[in-house]
Amino acid sequence: MRKLLTVVAASLAATLSLTACGGSTADPTASAPSSEASSGAAEATEVVVGASPVPHAKILEYVRDNLAADAGISITIKEFDDYVLPNQALNDGELDANYFQHLPYLEAEIAEKGYEFEHGEGVHIEPLRLFSSQVTTPSEIADGATIAITNDVSNQARGLLLLQSAGLLNGITLESSVLTLTPEQNPKGLKFEETQPEVVVQLIEDPKVAAAIVNANFVLSAGLDASKAILSEEVKDNPYANVLVWRKDNTNEGVQKLDELLHSQEVADFIQKTWPSGDVIPG
Repeated sequence: MRKLLTVVAASLAATLSLTACGGSTADPTASAPSSEASSGAAEATEVVVGASPVPHAKILEYVRDNLAADAGISITIKEFDDYVLPNQALNDGELDANYFQHLPYLEAEIAEKGYEFEHGEGVHIEPLRLFSSQVTTPSEIADGATIAITNDVSNQARGLLLLQSAGLLNGITLESSVLTLTPEQNPKGLKFEETQPEVVVQLIEDPKVAAAIVNANFVLSAGLDASKAILSEEVKDNPYANVLVWRKDNTNEGVQKLDELLHSQEVADFIQKTWPSGDVIPG
């Protein structure tokens, strides 16, 4: 009996001790995170990135879900459906980085708006495409026909270079625009419908438009079949690789880690597996 009372008293004392120290008698190992998990959560650096939905956000989702934790970063993705707002948001400090644009477009934006940005190396290329609901080859495009084209300077020159590759224009450079075309450069007298790149894709079926030059990410987001394009951009020596961009005054170390991950073999393999038809090409 005395032994039983001693055990009960000891148990009660232990209970009171736990209550006084922790405020609860619950098992402290049931809800407390391990020191390793706590350390990992504390060290993770959040990187807020603006991106076009496809393919950029999809690539970032892969990095976020498969590679970021081991690199000590967490990724928050903000999607944009146009080419203007991501740079404005980065400049205003709403983003740590953005991933949607190629270098010629970035350089044009910096020259026009004075952004103080830096960038990484090219991550991937999305070939520009020419689509038509009226003709099956570029050679069938009639003199004086109307071509839908983006209204942003760098991608407009890129579209004109695409038409030149099919023999429809002559003497086009990276600085060319529809406003500077001479009769010698435009021997067929082609007309151009300039509009936002997200609108160009909607003009493919317009009866007044013979063909539309569509940026590849809008080819993807609109669900177009790239194999039905009547003309596609060459990838070799292509200057239009997409890059990760950040402000010059960036202090978020996670941005550089993200740039490294975007150039990893894992990401290159993911791109090739996800877009095997060549809509998106690493490099």
